Amino acid sequence: MELIYGVQVKKLRLIPDDRGFLMECLRSDWPEFTKFGQAYVTACYPGVIKAWHYHKVQWDHFVCIYGMAKVALYDPREDSPTKGMVNVFHIGLLNPCLIKIPPRVYHGFTSEEGQLALILNIPTELYNYEEPDEYRVSYNDPSIPFSWEVRHG
Repeated sequence: MELIYGVQVKKLRLIPDDRGFLMECLRSDWPEFTKFGQAYVTACYPGVIKAWHYHKVQWDHFVCIYGMAKVALYDPREDSPTKGMVNVFHIGLLNPCLIKIPPRVYHGFTSEEGQLALILNIPTELYNYEEPDEYRVSYNDPSIPFSWEVRHG
């Protein structure tokens, strides 16, 4: 799959032992790491679509740490070689991945398999409560060429 310009994806490794497993989500010695702003977990209930938004400054680092999530990205950037491109990822326990999302790229997600999905995000910036770096449009905005419907067949 061709990735939107600036997007990075890293397959994560589960390290199992007799007690369970460990999974590193982001390390400062990985090329995907830029800087640390904060870390948080966001939950998505079955049937909910958390989309679309973008940031002007912040880079996001998404890892689905529970369940499965469909993560979609859309590149509206006029100066991007991938303007108009959509990327879709199915990440979580069955496909552990880190997705690095650049500024000005719309992104959103929904849970899959009718189960709760938990996304760990490690953004490069602290959340500014007075002036959030967050710009939103509706999940079904006609300017974004993507449908959240499940495709059968």
